[in-house]
Amino acid sequence: MTSVPSVRGWSRTLRVLAWTCAFALSHGVCTAVPAADAGAYPVRPIRLLVPFPPGGGADTLSRIVTPKLSAALGQQWVIDNRGGAAGNIATETVAKAAPDGYTLLLDFSTALTVNPSLYKLPFDVIKDLQPIALLAGAQYMLVVHPSVKADNIKEFIELVKANPGKLNYASAGVGSPLHLAAELFKYRGGLNIVHVPYKGGGPAAAAVLGGEAQVLFGSFASSYPHVKSGRLKGLAVTGLKRSPVAPEIPTIAESAFRGFDVSSWYGLSAPAKTPDNIITLLSTEALKVLQLPDVQEALSRQGLDVTPKGPREFAGQIRNETDTWAKLIKAAGIHAD
Repeated sequence: MTSVPSVRGWSRTLRVLAWTCAFALSHGVCTAVPAADAGAYPVRPIRLLVPFPPGGGADTLSRIVTPKLSAALGQQWVIDNRGGAAGNIATETVAKAAPDGYTLLLDFSTALTVNPSLYKLPFDVIKDLQPIALLAGAQYMLVVHPSVKADNIKEFIELVKANPGKLNYASAGVGSPLHLAAELFKYRGGLNIVHVPYKGGGPAAAAVLGGEAQVLFGSFASSYPHVKSGRLKGLAVTGLKRSPVAPEIPTIAESAFRGFDVSSWYGLSAPAKTPDNIITLLSTEALKVLQLPDVQEALSRQGLDVTPKGPREFAGQIRNETDTWAKLIKAAGIHAD
C-alpha cells in the first residue's frame, strides 16, 4: 500500500521541482507553463465594462448584444457600468486588467480617439488595448433653427461667411462628438461660428429648439423627429453615405467638403497581449451576432447602423481617427474643461 507523503515531504518535493525547473529554464531545456489554458476559454463569466451609466445608448447596445454572446460562448456576460471622466475610468480599468479575455471594454469613439489629445492619460490606447470588433455606429445631422435663412448646406456656408461670429452652435460639451463635428466643419470651411457648450445633448438640442442657439450637430434620435415636424431644418448628415432613415438629406461630403466623415461608434476591446485565439473567437462570435435580424432591428430602433469590422480593420480606424482629431484639436486650440 502506498503511503501518503507528509506535508513536510510535499514541501521539500515542491522546492526540488521548482529548483529543477528554474535550472532547466536557464539552460533552455524546458518552457514555461502558460498561466491559463486559453484553449478552454471561456470557463467563467466575462465582465464587460461600459463607460457610461445605465440607460444610455452604450448601455442599451450592450444589453442587446451580450445575451447573444452569452448564448454563443456558453458563459454569462456581466455588464459593469463605469461612467465618469469622459470614459477614461472604464478604459483605464480594462487597459490595466489581466489579458485573459475576462475583462473587456465596450469602446466609445471619443474615449479612444479624442481623449488621448485632451487628457493626460495613465495608459496608451494604442499600446494597452487590443481591438476585437467594431459593432455599430451613428452619424450626426446638421440642423438649424427655422429662423436661419438657409435651406441647404451651400446656402448655410454662404450665410456664415457673410456673417462671421454672428451664429452660435450648441454642443454637449467640450470634446463631445457634437463639439468636434462642428469644429471639423468650421475648420474645413474656414468658418466662424461661436461655440456654446451645454451639459449634454438634450440641453443642447433644447437650446436650438428654443432659438437660444441657431446651429447643432445632433444625433438622429434627437434631431430628425424635429426636422419632420418642422421645428428644425435638416441641412446635411455627417457620414460618407446618406442615411437610410433620412435619404432625402444630403451628406456634407457630397455637398461641401469631400471626405467629410464624422460619426460615433461602439466596439469591443481587450487588454493588450490577450491571446490571439481568444481575440479571434470573440471577434468571430461578435460579427456573427451582428448578422442576426433581431439584433439589427433592435440596433436600428436605437438609431444605430451595423458597421462590422474585425480586429485589424478596427485597429486601423482607431489609429486614423486618433491622428485626425489630434490635428484638429491642436489647430483649433481645444482644451478639456
